[in-house]
This record gives sequence, structure tokens and C-alpha cells, in this order.
Amino acid sequence: MSAPIRVLLADDQEAIREALGVILNAEADIQVIAEAGDGESAVEQARRLRPDVVLADIRMPLLDGLGVTRQLAGPDVPDPIAVVVVTTFDLDEYVYTALENGACGFLLKRSIPTLLVEAVRAAAGGDALISPQITLRLMAHLRQSRSAAGPSLQEIAMARLTPREREIVTHVARGATNSEIAQQLFISPGTAKNYLATIQEKIGARNRVAVAVWAWKNGLAG
Repeated sequence: MSAPIRVLLADDQEAIREALGVILNAEADIQVIAEAGDGESAVEQARRLRPDVVLADIRMPLLDGLGVTRQLAGPDVPDPIAVVVVTTFDLDEYVYTALENGACGFLLKRSIPTLLVEAVRAAAGGDALISPQITLRLMAHLRQSRSAAGPSLQEIAMARLTPREREIVTHVARGATNSEIAQQLFISPGTAKNYLATIQEKIGARNRVAVAVWAWKNGLAG
């Protein structure tokens, strides 16, 4: 039996941490190993304990969830930790900043427990999950913000993608896992994973979520 997914909970409300802990610890493959009531404590404990996934609230004292995400999973972090942002608020700027800072998931606290568990498993496996009610708004926002100026670095990178790679990018932007991509394109999950690694290198994306954000910015989300 494989080791359980180790999770650190970061939320300034003890009742919320307790509720999340009950949901996650009920799963045989997930274990909450630590809790933090503020952002600075979350970063310190995460760097020391190296959990597989950090669940971080947006609004916390000392350092908010966006800062926690940036310090643990940001573009300049050499050995990032998977961070899933969990919040009461679904403001577009929060979602966008969290993803830009390296988050591999964004959930609303009112999401069903099953979605929370799926998000933790997806983050631990290198995938991403965003609350469905957020996804369409985010895609629309990013499409509207696309520049009408000359070719950008993103557009130049897009030109380097093969038709099959663009197809993979579209599926990633829609939230498909490697297994789901494999089923839809009649390839193996390993092949899908290899495609994704090549795509990340070509467009300069650190992880799967960065690929999705890039796709939304460049109109490849379908």
C-alpha cells in the first residue's frame, strides 16, 4: 500500500480547519499532518515538513493565501510544493493571482466534500482542479484581456506547438486529466504525460495549471 498524501491545512478559523480535517482524514489515502492559523506559520511548517499538498485560505493574518502560494509554489521557487487555494470568495482577481503564483487548484469553501478530496488527489498527482463555477468566468475574463497588439512571446510559443500538442493544451485547459486525455485521443496516459512535458518546455510553463492559464490567454481553451 502506498504512503498517504500528506496535507497541511492553513486557515485562520479553527472550526474550518477542523471541518476540512474531518473530511480529508476520512479518506484512507489522505492524512492531515499539520495545521496553521496564519500564512507565515503555514510557510514555515510547509518548508520544514514538506507536505505533498498545502490547502491555503485566501484571507489569513500575517501573510495571505496568495503570498503563501507565491512563497511555496511561485515561479522562482526551486523546489515547489503543491498548493490548493480554498476560499469563501470567488473574485476573479483572487483566482487569477493564485494561478499566476503557482497554485494547482482553486476551490470555494462551499464546494462539496468530494471536490475537495479530488482536488487534493489531483494536486498530489501533478494535476489541477478548479471549482466548476469559477472556470467559465475565469476563461471569459482571460479571453477578454487578450491583447490585440503584435505577436507576443506567448503567440510565438504557440506557433511552436504541433497540431496534436495544441489539442492536448485544449483538453488541459478544460480540466482533463492525463487519463481522460488518453481516452479521448486514443493514446496511453504515459504518452499524454510526455506530450504535456514537451508543451510545458515549449511555452515556458512550470505546471499543468500554468498550461491551462496560457491556453485561456491565447484562445486555445475551445
